[in-house]
Amino acid sequence: MRKQACLEPLHAIETASVDELRNLQLERLKTSLHHAYQNSPVYRSKFEDHGVHPDDLTSLEDLSKFPFTTKQDLRDNYPFGIFAVPMEQVVRIHASSGTTGKPTVVGYTAEDIVVWSEVVARSIRAAGGTAADMVHVSYGYGLFTGGLGAHYGVEKLGATVIPMSGGQTEKQVQLIQDFNPDIIMVTPSYMLNLADEMDRQGVDTRKLALRVGIFGAEPWTDAMRTELEQRLNISAVDIYGLSEVMGPGIAQECVETQDGPTIWEDHFYPEVINPETGEVVADGEDGELVFTNLTKQAMPIIRYRTRDLTRLLPGSARTMRRMDKITGRSDDMLIIRGVNVFPTQIEEHLLKVDGLGPHYFIEVSKDGHLDSIEIHVEMNSACDAAAEQAAAADLKHRVKSYVGISAAIRVHQPGGIPRSEGKAQRIVDKR
Repeated sequence: MRKQACLEPLHAIETASVDELRNLQLERLKTSLHHAYQNSPVYRSKFEDHGVHPDDLTSLEDLSKFPFTTKQDLRDNYPFGIFAVPMEQVVRIHASSGTTGKPTVVGYTAEDIVVWSEVVARSIRAAGGTAADMVHVSYGYGLFTGGLGAHYGVEKLGATVIPMSGGQTEKQVQLIQDFNPDIIMVTPSYMLNLADEMDRQGVDTRKLALRVGIFGAEPWTDAMRTELEQRLNISAVDIYGLSEVMGPGIAQECVETQDGPTIWEDHFYPEVINPETGEVVADGEDGELVFTNLTKQAMPIIRYRTRDLTRLLPGSARTMRRMDKITGRSDDMLIIRGVNVFPTQIEEHLLKVDGLGPHYFIEVSKDGHLDSIEIHVEMNSACDAAAEQAAAADLKHRVKSYVGISAAIRVHQPGGIPRSEGKAQRIVDKR
């Protein structure tokens, strides 16, 4: 891994005092609640049904009195029913993939796009980027927020953007060699595909200019960070975002500390709640992450339940609080014979097994009346049956000892696990 120099923050608020930050948050929160109540019939109805009014907020803690927003709220008001400005003020639409129902649609005013560009530019600076850098963007372009969100942020920073998008893996690797970018922005699972292709082409990553990978859009572990840093000779940092709140750039890990993404709290107010009761938990306690927009105009989101599981931590490289690594999503959690299981737990242990590569998926099925899982993994290189059996036995033991479940392990030869060009599908549910 190449060590990165510590750069000056892009915006002064990043290192303002906690008191200054909290005062700004309270002022902006009041404005956002009033904007939602006055201009979105959906929010006016939600607030009134809940017996609250924006004037009831006199402190940041009062936010807990207000109702949550869920993905279902967005689907119920598909496509534009939750917007808080006339359509003539909306300059861009994005939407989720809609794999589990109607897509969730989000809109942006021109000023929203400026703010979004600024927080992504701030994120790239926190990752060690400057206006002198060239940034290869492999997030998908289109309705997915990743590609265009990253693109506008690179341009706002003054850096050079390579708008590659996803797919065309061989061409991506060729252009990385030809253009020699300094930074790449991509999902960690697709970065693994690019690393495999670099290996296939015999690319010496030590000779590339590439020094930072900004990875997001899916949970990934510190073990995956080590894998990516060692294979690519880069610093790997985490960017966090979700389309319902803004897109990428809600939080960014600072390259000098690599201790979890710093939340840009001047634009996004975080809470962590008990996912069962909805009660706010103290900083440092695990729970479900909730976000409220402080400056979004087209579609202010109040107390959005992200389903991402993490905890809030004190600021380190910046005044603003950090979020710990996402351990999983509450709606991705598997319950196998009474044990809660997340894909990231499996990933953490398979990367500790000699001979196994980082590609995997989990197949869930019924064994009589009980749920069971089979973990599909692949070897790093061609090997005999004895090596496969040894790797399978090691992973089976680790999963039983550390995760607490019995799992069947199916080992494939290199290339046997399907590759992703975007977000990886880790769970195949056959129940």
